Amino acid sequence: MSTTMRAAVCVGAGGPEVLEVRELPVPAVREGWSLVRVKGAGLNRSELRTRQGHSPDVRFPRVLGIECVGVVAASTDPALPEGTTVAAVMGEMGREFDGGYAEYALLPNALLMPITTTLSWEVLAALPETYLTAQGALDALGIEPGTRLLIRGGTSSVGLAAASIAAGHGVEVASTTRRPDKAGALTAAGVSHVLIDSGPLELPWASAPDSVLDLVGARTAVDSLRLVRRGGTVCVAGSLSGWSIADFQPVAMIPSGTRLTAFHSKDMKGRADVLQRIVGEVEAEVHRPHIDRVFGLGEIVDAHRYMEDDQASGKLVVVP
Repeated sequence: MSTTMRAAVCVGAGGPEVLEVRELPVPAVREGWSLVRVKGAGLNRSELRTRQGHSPDVRFPRVLGIECVGVVAASTDPALPEGTTVAAVMGEMGREFDGGYAEYALLPNALLMPITTTLSWEVLAALPETYLTAQGALDALGIEPGTRLLIRGGTSSVGLAAASIAAGHGVEVASTTRRPDKAGALTAAGVSHVLIDSGPLELPWASAPDSVLDLVGARTAVDSLRLVRRGGTVCVAGSLSGWSIADFQPVAMIPSGTRLTAFHSKDMKGRADVLQRIVGEVEAEVHRPHIDRVFGLGEIVDAHRYMEDDQASGKLVVVP
């Protein structure tokens, strides 16, 4: 194994150009941590916000990347021998310690999820953060076959994953996008009703949806509470429009009997059982991940610019 590696280092807060591909020493293994040879890493908007300087606890320079997949190269855990295929997500990856934008990542053993799969690295890399978040949010909603689900922010990677999972389990899905040219991606993910979000939503059903998965967040959450059926549930699991709702008045804005909840992706940290189930369902084509583009590590600036310009419909993946 080489003693050096290529890594995309965020040298400070700023635009995509603050990401520099550098040659760094391969991290030394220490107790409780194992070295992973990274085979792919999904890109996430949280990394974009960190790069922009909106994560005050992050100190630069830092190798970003809150998730990755790869192979254990050096282990301190007998349950994770060298050569094991693993995925890792969250747990302060790319924030408190260096993350997945590199050829190797030194990660806490508790984050490593052993996976058995025949999927390609690009497809596997598209799953951990996106599909664990989507599955967790759908679990929080308690969706069931035959029910109606509205997804807001549908062409985000989580939105497409949630649509794919839900449709694969017999849920009727309507999903929003602000861009008509992205409607095809929604249909391909199993969405029955594509709604163009250019004003007040016109729902496709005679009665209100049973559940709303709101990935837009602050801008639409109150409206989602208005749209869901009485006694239904709204789950906010994204922040595409920001974090805070101005002048939020719970008693006035939450209809009686309607439930408002949230899902935090960190709650799925280390859930190898859930990820293995998702991997098996993808292998069986119960649902199909939508990968928009795959970038090389040397294209990380272009990848972040593409993400920041909202060009993607689905998941972006970087491979070392």
